[in-house]
Amino acid sequence: MADQGEQSDTTHFGYKQVPTDEKASHVREVFTSVADKYDVMNDLMSLGIHRIWKRYTIELSGVKRGQRVLDLAGGTGDLASRFARMVGPEGEVVLADINAAMLRNGRERMIDKGIVGNIDYAQVNAECLPFPDNYFDCITIAFGLRNVTDKQKALGSMQRVLKPGGRLLVLEFSKPVTPGLKPIYDLYSFSLLPLMGKIIANDSESYRYLAESIRMHPDQQTLQGMMEEAGLERCDYHNLSGGIVALHRGFKL
Repeated sequence: MADQGEQSDTTHFGYKQVPTDEKASHVREVFTSVADKYDVMNDLMSLGIHRIWKRYTIELSGVKRGQRVLDLAGGTGDLASRFARMVGPEGEVVLADINAAMLRNGRERMIDKGIVGNIDYAQVNAECLPFPDNYFDCITIAFGLRNVTDKQKALGSMQRVLKPGGRLLVLEFSKPVTPGLKPIYDLYSFSLLPLMGKIIANDSESYRYLAESIRMHPDQQTLQGMMEEAGLERCDYHNLSGGIVALHRGFKL
């Protein structure tokens, strides 16, 4: 598949096949459409549980005062705002996203919270990060990797800019492992989720894509293998909410 490093003329966009070089623009359109309702929909879709998943990510980040943190696909800044407080004025947090509308919303939220001085903003493609080698102590990407066209290339790019001793945390929807959960989750994803998108964001198709993109994302073991292939070590993962979400972790040694 194209998103695992092989050359191909097409790749998946949800369940559809699109030209590989057009996927990023399709993803950009989805998130431009949902940007203004992103936080409201996150709370509704997960019944607020996404905050617990993100809190767990922060706990496992090991971020300390004075460190540099890159929050990729950072959206409206849920993780970046916490990291900015953790690293203090002598540290640095980069809130990065490929989508200008999401990044703009994130920046406005940070300013509203009074978070300035130690946070920067960058519109970037995760596959080709414009940062020096061995630069960040910690990199996070929450619910963003599944939208990347070439996931293997992106993981390699993250490994490159990570300092020796640093860690990468990938929080992403995954494959349910609790018996009996999958049919309930499928019903919710393909019936209720697009309906909520239509009612709240006036956009059912974008949320149908989100449900499909989750199903096309590598499962826990596959993603762990991809992180190892990218040069990360001591890779592991923690299933959350019965495997609906998994937090993957890898270190650059």
